[in-house]
Amino acid sequence: MPVVFALLVAPGLSLVIDGKDQLFFSKLLSTVYTGMYSFPLMAVPFFILAGELMNSGGITRSIVRFSESMIGHVRGGLAQVNILSSILFAGLSGSAVADTSALGKMLIPAMEQNGYSRRFAAAITAASSVIGPIIPPSGIMVLYAFVMNVSVAGLFLAGFAPGLMIGLGLMTLTSYFSRVRNYPVAARKSTWRERSVSFLETFPALLTPVLLLGGILSGIYTPTEAAAIAALYAVFAATLLKLDLWERFISDTAHAYIHVGPLTLLLFAGFTEHVGFKLFAVLAVGWVAVAEVFWRLVVARNRKTPRRLSADAYDTPFKADLSRAAGETVQRLPVVLKNTAIQSGIILLLVGAAVTFGWMVTVSGLAREAARLIQGVSDNPYILLFLVNILLFVVGMFLDAGPAILILGPVLGPIMTQIGIDPLHFAIVMCVNVTVGLATPPMGLVLFVASSVAQEKVERIVQAIWPFLLVEVVVIFLITYFPSLSMTLPALAGFARCPDGASLCSLVVGGLGQ
Repeated sequence: MPVVFALLVAPGLSLVIDGKDQLFFSKLLSTVYTGMYSFPLMAVPFFILAGELMNSGGITRSIVRFSESMIGHVRGGLAQVNILSSILFAGLSGSAVADTSALGKMLIPAMEQNGYSRRFAAAITAASSVIGPIIPPSGIMVLYAFVMNVSVAGLFLAGFAPGLMIGLGLMTLTSYFSRVRNYPVAARKSTWRERSVSFLETFPALLTPVLLLGGILSGIYTPTEAAAIAALYAVFAATLLKLDLWERFISDTAHAYIHVGPLTLLLFAGFTEHVGFKLFAVLAVGWVAVAEVFWRLVVARNRKTPRRLSADAYDTPFKADLSRAAGETVQRLPVVLKNTAIQSGIILLLVGAAVTFGWMVTVSGLAREAARLIQGVSDNPYILLFLVNILLFVVGMFLDAGPAILILGPVLGPIMTQIGIDPLHFAIVMCVNVTVGLATPPMGLVLFVASSVAQEKVERIVQAIWPFLLVEVVVIFLITYFPSLSMTLPALAGFARCPDGASLCSLVVGGLGQ
């Protein structure tokens, strides 16, 4: 039975058993509608749209090229490129499924051609894809924040450390396997000039999380408005990367960096109230104008500009160039909008059904009974956190991350608060746990996506993925019992306080706050 209908069966049967059949339509269905009718939830389809636009615009290829230029020369380089690409891709899509599909189609065949087994290539793709919903932006975090009334911005900040820890853990384990199994070196070591060019190719995409978090943390716009801005920016970035003008601009790296650096400072200055930083950014932009004049009058006349592109790229008029690039973006919009509508419809229906389920849980007193049952096991918060983590991990084996949060969040969240766990701390623990569940057998969704992309049996992928899952489980328990790891950034930004016993968080916040 689909999850959305399963969530509606419980409150429906409850009303029928209590003899309140007349409330079935008036209360049950209206609760489903009001559960979906929420401004904060509009962030979900906009984030999905931004990810789809980025993916269809060829940005995935530029991310992989940049990752390969940085670490592709080490032993097991393609596997490391896979992980680093997932970390960078996480800041664009926030979706494990999109990560597995987009990166898997490019990297799994390439890894197999370079001597990796197909099951290992699929396993590393699936395992690293769970970083997508942990590093912001994250649709799962938006759902949790909506259901449990915690700060979206605080939850986004709390996700950075766990996401990077998982990435570094996977890269360390991959490095060990590469030496033991003698995996090949994928490419020669790139020069710094090649790295500079590949960074410039990826630069517009890498600005996405800066635009999102900068605006949210500075209070310029809400998370929902940030998601809409991300979608608009995705259209701009996808079009920009197709322009011959952009290719000409980044082909001369020295000239390009004269503009990119100061203009990035100006962007950061817009998100801060520090007068000195704003003044420095304005001076930097002024320097760009002076440097451009000097470049054209002195340097450009005595320097041969590198022409790594075809002759047509230098001769195309801007109007024709823009028309072609915009046309290619528009051609992809029907498919992008269709995929966004399907994914958004599924999620919003789940939210409506989950709100109804939560209403039933509250009215029936089930939440109080569950709290009494869990607290009866032990009054030690560390033991209870361990048991809850085991429960979430088992649930994640059979249930997708979104439904798991929508069903268990309203039940477990208040219980954890009652025993003294910070709501934001438990929020990030739960989000990371159920996200890792996406890659766990028997029902992990990204396992099936990786299986489809790699044309490999799920059972064989599972045989290769378990060491990587072990790394991710270790990270879950680290952020559970050492809350400073995930709570320091939200505390620094003022979205949370340092939990009791989080000495590192208190030290950092106290030191920087003086």
